[in-house]
Amino acid sequence: MRSTEEIVESLRDALGGVGVVLPSLGVDPVTGAGDEPFALVDLGRCNVRTAEHLTDVLRSLPMGETLRARVRQVNREPKSR
Repeated sequence: MRSTEEIVESLRDALGGVGVVLPSLGVDPVTGAGDEPFALVDLGRCNVRTAEHLTDVLRSLPMGETLRARVRQVNREPKSR
């Protein structure tokens, strides 16, 4: 299982690949310091241009019924620790 830091870096890379930079992206310091194995990811703050660009990127993705069904399925699956 990857660490929270590794997952944050993967997210940063993926967002950067489509031209989106969230400057405050990181591991939430409160949950990251505790014993909880799944710390929260703090998406942070961004300016309105970045928020608009992220919205445009997300809306440009093909979102067919197959993808919607897969997202619903993944959201129902139990989370492993």
